Amino acid sequence: MNPCKRRIFIKKLRALGFEGPYSGAKHEFMIYSNHRLAIPSNNEYSIPQLKFMLAEIERIIEKPISSGEWERM
Repeated sequence: MNPCKRRIFIKKLRALGFEGPYSGAKHEFMIYSNHRLAIPSNNEYSIPQLKFMLAEIERIIEKPISSGEWERM
């Protein structure tokens, strides 16, 4: 897994079925069904930050995402 630019991260979330991003109080967020995912404002996400967010995404979409699958998106 490699660090990921914010715009690429958002593009990948849209490919998974998320909508947005929308403006929130502190962070922008994306919607999947009835779930909200906060999107940090930094321009690039580190590997630990990505792993943390991917774990949350997996819980939301109820499907595991391998590192290889994420990189290919």
